[in-house]
Amino acid sequence: MEILVCVRRVPDTSENEIELNAAGNDIEREELVYSVNEADNYAVEEALQIRDRVGGNVTVVTVGGEDDEEVLRRELAMGVNQAVLLSDEDFSGSDGRGIATILKDFAHKSRYDLILTGVQADDGAAQVGGMLAAMLDYPFASLVNSITVEDGRLKVSREIEGGNREINEIDLPCVLSIQTGINEPRYVGMRGIRQVASVPIPTLGASDLGVEKDSVGEAAAKVRRVGYFVPALSKGAEMLHGSREENAHTVLELVAARGGLK
Repeated sequence: MEILVCVRRVPDTSENEIELNAAGNDIEREELVYSVNEADNYAVEEALQIRDRVGGNVTVVTVGGEDDEEVLRRELAMGVNQAVLLSDEDFSGSDGRGIATILKDFAHKSRYDLILTGVQADDGAAQVGGMLAAMLDYPFASLVNSITVEDGRLKVSREIEGGNREINEIDLPCVLSIQTGINEPRYVGMRGIRQVASVPIPTLGASDLGVEKDSVGEAAAKVRRVGYFVPALSKGAEMLHGSREENAHTVLELVAARGGLK
């Protein structure tokens, strides 16, 4: 089975203090620590497990710049067969539809039986997987938390409201967006990353993919970010400052004071 996984490099919220910039239209990005989007990492692990069960190859792809090679090398260290960077000045400022267009043109260059994305990335829009499926005219399932390969088809479990699950059969080729928690992504150490440091990563631009330039980039974007803001604290909210142990003790005291503990 030929599997394509679409990944993205995002700020690592566990390693950064996220602050708004002075203009209020983005976060401060200087000196941020970046990593692969968490949901995408689950998608890569699921692809590897499917490959190991039924055979085939796993390719990871990202749309970005030179800095985005670091997440591709991490996935190479996880065990994927190939990584590809899609990079072009014309891609800059693309919205979700633009990113899906770029990925669609890349997917057309090879035949993939299964295309996986994370359920959402750092912008929380959860759009690219569904739009990519529509552009390819492939069946699509979102919030997938279990995949079984049966006789050339997939049986997938989806997370739905109320903590319930929905089971569907889906034909190949298809696109699935993967929910976090579907598996336990394997650990990747520095030794593994060093071993793939010299592995060539092909870089493809708009002309290589046949991307129509007026369909991507900032000029083609139908969605534009106009601002960020920190929500005002609701009445009665209290911010706790201190160590984890100190805050845990304070929370217990506050709950007890309000009659929550008996």
